[in-house]
Amino acid sequence: MSREGPTGLLQRGAEDATETCAGGLQPPSGASVAGPGIGTRFFSLTPIGGEGTRRGLSVGLEFRLLCLLCVLVAVPSSRAAGLRSDERVLFYPTFGWREAAAGEWRVPVHGLVFEPERRVLTAAALRKTLGLVAEPKDAAERKLFESRAKAFLVDNERGKQISVRLGGRVFPVGESAADGHVRGELRLANADAKPVTFTADLRAGDTREFRGTAHLLGDTGISVISDVDDTIKVSHVRDRQALLRKTFYEPFQAVPGMAAVYRAWSADGASFHYVSASPWQLYEPITEFTAASGFPAGSWHMKQFRVKDSSFLALFDSPENYKPGVIEPMLRQFPKRRFILVGDSGERDPEIYGALARKFPQQIHRILIRNVTGEEAKVARYEAAFRDVPTKKWRVFREPAEIRDTAK
Repeated sequence: MSREGPTGLLQRGAEDATETCAGGLQPPSGASVAGPGIGTRFFSLTPIGGEGTRRGLSVGLEFRLLCLLCVLVAVPSSRAAGLRSDERVLFYPTFGWREAAAGEWRVPVHGLVFEPERRVLTAAALRKTLGLVAEPKDAAERKLFESRAKAFLVDNERGKQISVRLGGRVFPVGESAADGHVRGELRLANADAKPVTFTADLRAGDTREFRGTAHLLGDTGISVISDVDDTIKVSHVRDRQALLRKTFYEPFQAVPGMAAVYRAWSADGASFHYVSASPWQLYEPITEFTAASGFPAGSWHMKQFRVKDSSFLALFDSPENYKPGVIEPMLRQFPKRRFILVGDSGERDPEIYGALARKFPQQIHRILIRNVTGEEAKVARYEAAFRDVPTKKWRVFREPAEIRDTAK
């Protein structure tokens, strides 16, 4: 919830009053409403007892105040509120699939509803929470930290009913949860399916635009599931303080040559899915970096993080507790597609991908591991990680040029 003074609260109350009047609160039974607008409405009331005299009562102001009172005392409502003028929704790229039996596309929608706020006093607390020991060294690092930390300091908005516009139609998505995330699914006829770009349906008079996309995948083809840290972005994940510095204080740096390889695969028809152990709060700076570095667009899959609940602890979990739960549903959804799994040797990608290859042997086309630890391919670690996986299916590489032709 936002922290507002009386004026801001009254402004919000007026918005809620208008919404409530439009959507739920009705005049008393037996009353007639006259007048073209809410400011000129009159209830013609017939008392149950007494003289039975009909009294005309101007209730334009009174009705608004009644609605505002409902807001102030937090009377539960069956309707969730829409976006206010100081709130935003950020949509994350997803992927959709065709359901042949129904003759339609199923398109997941995932977004975050929030109110931007500047909480300078909590920046130090955020550094402590994340375990970031070092202070910014100079003004440039301080500015970069403020930019990348701002999504951690917003007010996530619960109970916001989100709908989207697509192809001249409005589709309800759902209501935002306590962490501000909202998820739903669109069902689109084949003729409506491409391109899948939609915008948030806002209040009348709100001219802002919040745009989202979904990547539609055919039943067959190549999908590249890519790790991010130390696979396409230099992060130093094995040194936590170095990782945090790279994440919050320093400009992001692409792994040389990886974007060119991914673009070549994209030109050959591959689709991309980026699976990162970073939290959703870093989505905007990371995707701005990948776009500027020339990596192909794709769906994004990141970790839930909220200081107030158990997702805080999950941020520091092993990737083995997170990545399989993201990747396996993709494999099950597309049994006829071939998958290339790209990761690095810094954490547990070899072990995770090897287990997936044993579980889905027909779908895993190749496993490609960027060598950041200096281990040769014949060491015991890889022999254990890729047990029972054909040697031709996996490769440890140092230079991206070594894997350029993998998607063919």
